[in-house]
Amino acid sequence: MYWDREFETMPREKIRELQLERLRATLGRVYNNVPFYKKAMDERGIRPSDIKALDDVRKLPFTVKKDLRDNYPFGLFAVPMDDVVRVHASSGTTGKPIVVGYTQNDINTWAGLIARALTMVGAGKGDVVQNGYGYGLFTGGMGVHYGAEKIGATVVPISGGNTGRQLMLMQDFSSTVLTCTPSYALYLAEEGENAGLDFKKLPLKAGVFGAEPWSERMRRQLEDKLSIKAYDIYGLSEVLGPGVSMECPAQEGMHIFEDHFLAEIIDPESGEPLPFGQQGELVFTSLTKEAFPVIRYRTRDITMLSEEPCSCGRTHVRMRRVTGRTDDMLIIRGVNVFPSQVESILLEFGETEPHYLLVVDRKGNLDDLEIWVELSEKWFSDKVRQLEEVEGRLKERIASVLGISARVKLVEPRTIPRSEGKAKRVVDKREL
Repeated sequence: MYWDREFETMPREKIRELQLERLRATLGRVYNNVPFYKKAMDERGIRPSDIKALDDVRKLPFTVKKDLRDNYPFGLFAVPMDDVVRVHASSGTTGKPIVVGYTQNDINTWAGLIARALTMVGAGKGDVVQNGYGYGLFTGGMGVHYGAEKIGATVVPISGGNTGRQLMLMQDFSSTVLTCTPSYALYLAEEGENAGLDFKKLPLKAGVFGAEPWSERMRRQLEDKLSIKAYDIYGLSEVLGPGVSMECPAQEGMHIFEDHFLAEIIDPESGEPLPFGQQGELVFTSLTKEAFPVIRYRTRDITMLSEEPCSCGRTHVRMRRVTGRTDDMLIIRGVNVFPSQVESILLEFGETEPHYLLVVDRKGNLDDLEIWVELSEKWFSDKVRQLEEVEGRLKERIASVLGISARVKLVEPRTIPRSEGKAKRVVDKREL
């Protein structure tokens, strides 16, 4: 199913022609209207007219999160505030948030891209979308909301939390599509199971999960527990919000909506571009955003891109599932560790639940990693020998995958706090 077949199936050469045209227009706007970008480009001796081909984007400077914070609140807006109809902001816990703005055209574009994404998973008029993403300054809730309305679906704007009510309305309103973070979806599944809810008897058919990294094994668990097809959606406030890319029914990566975004993969250390099929840091340049365009924004997300044809018929490049972030990646005794690696181990292991906490501390001059892991109900036992055997095997598996040794602490079921938004996976005591 297509929402906008013309653009979703556009030949590759036509996509690149459109991207170049829109890139040049965007560069003209930011050069003339955003002092930060004019200064950055002038320092490199670059004018918008110097961009003759898409590969010339490499001549442009990167934009990083610090630049957005330094220009708080509206210093990077490319239109007068009279033209800004909405602002959103990041959910940072320290310092000033990152503020992003939208013109009415931006809002319409955003709704259209979410409509595109929801149509991919078979949603349309007559569906009931239970929107468990947070509303307010966070982009997730309202982004999904407007797109769901655009396809003619009925929206249940319940936001995150209030799990008992979520489960009640899911039954009473006959929700067919669930949108929320994957960790919260797993929590809903747990609570529903504890309440005796049989998800197989509900009309729920699809889940659209994003806002945090999750694994293929978690997908299988969510699909099994909720009796749905689980799809990955990607976005970030700095670029637009959810709807930058979306997984199609082939589930072989998320299609980046290239008529609106130019994607690159770079080496996170050198900043040099990397080819298709090579893992690195994802970088975006917005092509149609009016109020808050970004040029070569370093997302810090680690993934890879593929332009291989997709069986769904869409021609936009696909990005693999995000495996972690360069700025929340842990470096333990010189080894890079992503929380998602631990999650994959636990989902494969069997005796444990995918609820965990990485506790990092410094013992003397050495980093120390302890991983708290919940045992599943059926494996929980007070037999010390049995627990020690499980702990030993898990410790060996973690050392094999991560390349470092870590202490493993098995805890009782439901001991680790559940999240109703993005799951908190790391406690780094080295920073305290």
